[in-house]
Amino acid sequence: MPKRSRTTARRRWNRFLATSVVLIAVAAAGMALYLNRHETTHAETPSAGDPESTRLLDAGQARTGLDRLTVAWNRNWESYDRNAFGPGWSGRGGEPTLSDGCTAREDVMKRDLTETRVGDSNSCLVLTGTLIDPYTGERLPYDRFKASDIEIDHVVALGDAWRSGASAWSPEQREKFANDLGNLLAVQKQANQDKGSKTPDQWKPRDAYWCEYARRWVSVKSRWGLTVQPTEKSALADMLDSCSPPVNR
Repeated sequence: MPKRSRTTARRRWNRFLATSVVLIAVAAAGMALYLNRHETTHAETPSAGDPESTRLLDAGQARTGLDRLTVAWNRNWESYDRNAFGPGWSGRGGEPTLSDGCTAREDVMKRDLTETRVGDSNSCLVLTGTLIDPYTGERLPYDRFKASDIEIDHVVALGDAWRSGASAWSPEQREKFANDLGNLLAVQKQANQDKGSKTPDQWKPRDAYWCEYARRWVSVKSRWGLTVQPTEKSALADMLDSCSPPVNR
């Protein structure tokens, strides 16, 4: 091949490579922007399963909401009964269905897992998927037909809700709280068990999740009119300081 032809071919090949790199970079940036918007929408708008579920407050709203919460020590702890929050959360089954025909557990699995495959005859059922656990950051595979390391957590636990105001609610209100999708997360089994019904002054997730955890906690307590203990409020304020930009207190 003549030298000039080889030079021309090489230039064309270099231009092709440069164009390909630019297109790949643009595509990657577009995908990142899409995922970021998708995650934000997913976190801050009510679920299709229950349009009345708690909406996640942003950091500024959460700080204001925390200041407005009634501060009081927990009460009526000795009379707590998990069955008072309706069927489905005591391990006996019988969960109510939400407006989309799925249970709260099913909606949370569909919302929080990625790479999901749902049932052909029942789209409420997640057959397989992957969870990036918000509490630990661990990547957890899910298969409906195998033992799972994933559980559904009430962020504000039913026990803590009872002690901070829910003991005075009607059975209907308690059942609605138990199935509030804004207060439910799919998480690692061990982290869920370690957390139990502890408040943020007693248990915290990984540092990277402090901001969203505190926002969700305050969102739920604000929406449902629950109280916070002094130590709980202080811990939540510290966690909200991890949000960007931090607040000067």
